[in-house]
Amino acid sequence: MRVAVIDLGTNTFHLLIAETAGKDLKILYKTNVPVKLGEGRINDHIIIPAAFERGVNCLKDFSHTLASYQVDQVRATATSAVRSAENGQDFVYAVKEHTGITIETISGDEEAALIYQGVKLSGAITGLSLIMDIGGGSVEFILCDTESLIWKKSYNIGAARLMQRFFKSDPLSDEDKQAILFHIQEQLADLFEICEKFKPRTLIGSAGAFETFAELVTRKHNQNIAIEQIKTYPFNYDDYIDISVKLINSTHRQRVEMPGIIPLRVDMIVIASLITNYVLGRCQINRLMLSTYDLKMGVLASQV
Repeated sequence: MRVAVIDLGTNTFHLLIAETAGKDLKILYKTNVPVKLGEGRINDHIIIPAAFERGVNCLKDFSHTLASYQVDQVRATATSAVRSAENGQDFVYAVKEHTGITIETISGDEEAALIYQGVKLSGAITGLSLIMDIGGGSVEFILCDTESLIWKKSYNIGAARLMQRFFKSDPLSDEDKQAILFHIQEQLADLFEICEKFKPRTLIGSAGAFETFAELVTRKHNQNIAIEQIKTYPFNYDDYIDISVKLINSTHRQRVEMPGIIPLRVDMIVIASLITNYVLGRCQINRLMLSTYDLKMGVLASQV
C-alpha cells in the first residue's frame, strides 16, 4: 500500500510518500516547500492573504504528486499556524475545495505525541531524554525513556512567533536577547520543574534547526556526512556551543554567507540557538543528539 503524509508546519510544508508492507516502510518520495504560512501576523492569529495563497498553491502541487504516485491513503496534519489562526478553518476549507485534501488540525499534545513516535523510530532515545522540536509557531518538549513517554507539552514560543515579536536588531542586541530569554523563562516554568525532578541527561533535537546545527558542525570539521540521509547525529557539546554562540552574535549578512543554512532559517536559527542554549543550561544537560525523524515519521508510523 502507498501512504502519504503531509505536514503543514508554520514555516514549511512537507510531503512524504512511502510504500508499506506489514511494518516495513520504503520512502519513495519526499519534499518540503518554504510556504511561510505564519509570515507577518502569526501573533495576531491571522494567516495573511499572500501566505494563504502560497499554502493552497503548494497543496495543489502536492495533490498532483499524490496522483502521479497513485497514493492509497493520505494523512495531512496542520499544526500551530493553522490551529491558532482565526482564519485557520477557512484555510482548511479552501484546501479541501481546491485540492480534495482533507486537513486534520492537531492539538499541541497530539503533535508532541507524534514527534515522540517519530524520534523513537530513529533510535535516538537510549536513556532518560528530553526531546525538543522547534517549529515556527510552537516548541514541543517530550520527557521520555526507551520504554515510555513520561511527560509532554507544546508551547507557543516558536521561532517565527519570537522573531516577529522580539527580533528588532541586527546583530541581535543584548536588550532583545534578554527580552527573549525572559519570555522563555516565564513560559517554560513547568518544563524546568519536571526536568528538576527527573534530571534528563540528553537533549534530543527533532530535525529542523538541529539539522542546520549538525550541517554547520560537520562542515566545520570537513566531515562528509549527508545529514538528510542519516537517522541520528551525536553532537560534540563544545562544537555545538561554539556554533550557536557564533550564530547568536552574527549579522543577517554573515549568516546568509554561511554554507549550510537554508534561506528560511537564516534568522530563525538565532532564536533556535537561544532557546536551545537556555534549556541546556537550565536543565544542566550536556549531551545533545539530532534525530532527523520527527512529526512526519511519527504520522507515517501511525498509518502502518
